[in-house]
Amino acid sequence: MKYLQYFELCVSFVNVFLYISVVGFETIDTTLGFVSKPLNESNFIIQKPYDVPLEQRYSYSHGVHKLWVIKTDKPHSETSNTNPRSEIRIQGYDYSSGVWQFEAYGYVPCGTTGVSIMQVFGSAPPNATTTMLRVYNSSLYYYKDPMIIRDLYNKWFRFNVIHDVEQNNVKVYVDGVLKYEGCGHGGTSHYFKCGVYTQDHASFYMESRWKNIRVLEKYY
Repeated sequence: MKYLQYFELCVSFVNVFLYISVVGFETIDTTLGFVSKPLNESNFIIQKPYDVPLEQRYSYSHGVHKLWVIKTDKPHSETSNTNPRSEIRIQGYDYSSGVWQFEAYGYVPCGTTGVSIMQVFGSAPPNATTTMLRVYNSSLYYYKDPMIIRDLYNKWFRFNVIHDVEQNNVKVYVDGVLKYEGCGHGGTSHYFKCGVYTQDHASFYMESRWKNIRVLEKYY
């Protein structure tokens, strides 16, 4: 009887493991059914502190966009009351309908915290964004909760963020694995951003790096 119970317990553990393997860690190609839009330098608008030269907050070398900001920096314009930022604002593909996807490889160095590294901008008031991916103490969060992944620092990750406007749905994939799905915040116009945008409890220095940035639209 004891051996039978032990066998049944082992089977249960195996079933749980198989369930987690299939449901919790399934890697998929999120770009199937989507069309990649052409991007060039004109599509990347750099928003940085208005009183600092571009090269002091942004660099591009060997296909990598590096963006950094200091907690005491000015906002991106003299009339703005927002926090310091150094971000790529993707221009030319603002959207108000359909299903759109942001894809890129992102890297966050150790020590960067209290910062948004990616946004789906645009929402219904009083919010300004539909999505924010934030870094707090080496982990990535959807806004402040839930946590999406641990041990983010000093590694390249592939981020895919899919926004279905009509369904008001947002999905966040990391390395092809679904890590978050939930409702958006409405709104009539949206676009993608990545870089560093200061949030609460920020470190003095914040940095992120990006490569292979793509914008995709679902094909019907």
